[in-house]
Amino acid sequence: MMLRLVVPKGSLERQTFELFAAADLRINRSSEVDYRGMVEDARIEEVRVLRPQEIPVYVADGMFDLGITGRDWIEETGATVVTLGELVYSKTTERPVQIVLAVHGSSTARRVEDLPEGTRVSTEYPRLTERFFTAHGVRADIRVSYGATEAKVPEIADAVVEITETGRALEAAGLKVIDVVLESNTALIANPVAAADPVKAHAMGQILTLLQGALDARSHVLVKLNVAEADLEAVIALLPSLKSPTVSKLFGEGGFAIETVVPKSTINVLIPALKDRGATDILEVPLAKIVH
Repeated sequence: MMLRLVVPKGSLERQTFELFAAADLRINRSSEVDYRGMVEDARIEEVRVLRPQEIPVYVADGMFDLGITGRDWIEETGATVVTLGELVYSKTTERPVQIVLAVHGSSTARRVEDLPEGTRVSTEYPRLTERFFTAHGVRADIRVSYGATEAKVPEIADAVVEITETGRALEAAGLKVIDVVLESNTALIANPVAAADPVKAHAMGQILTLLQGALDARSHVLVKLNVAEADLEAVIALLPSLKSPTVSKLFGEGGFAIETVVPKSTINVLIPALKDRGATDILEVPLAKIVH
């Protein structure tokens, strides 16, 4: 029994296609503007490319078994879906994005409770924003925005609830963040009925494993090196790893071969330090997937 999959069109589109390719689930389509695709994998029957805002509702309604969208749109739509797992990537970074409340830089407000009743709030997330203000006991005039939200303060709106990755666009518009409404990752979601089907659920789990494995591999590398017995303990002490490093006796020599997986962010410091401690024949090897 094959799965119907929907993936996001727009800002997440390229990164999503790259992730599926890295997971050996390449999505093929006739052109970049085609809304239909296919994966040469028996577990996936069809692929559609649609706006992430709509995906939670379509998955909840059973039009698709499986979808990728942001936590922000799951919360905004209130769609009843099963979140199988988070996939930590966004349009420019590999970290969560935030939905934030921001006001003009000259405002004295430091948090949502400081805003007066009737504050005009512009946002693409009216339901999420309404719940946030209600939870904090503030009555606000919430207005739907269809883009350029940050440009509407102070003439059209007093505050905005907007998505940001770095905050630089808000700062450039003269705004300051005073509260975080939601932290959002990309998520793999499923229709509840499909997720309750054992065959489909097994296939979904396998796809999630491949996607998460490809993501984990982006931030790690495999390091392989040789070391003399006298330097072994000093070299081992330098090595961070997912688990204990693998150590093997070298054939016909009095030394050892070591290999381990380490964070890519440490490699530029680690390799020279390993050499200083006596390691030789050091290799840095890129990874395709890490499956825990």
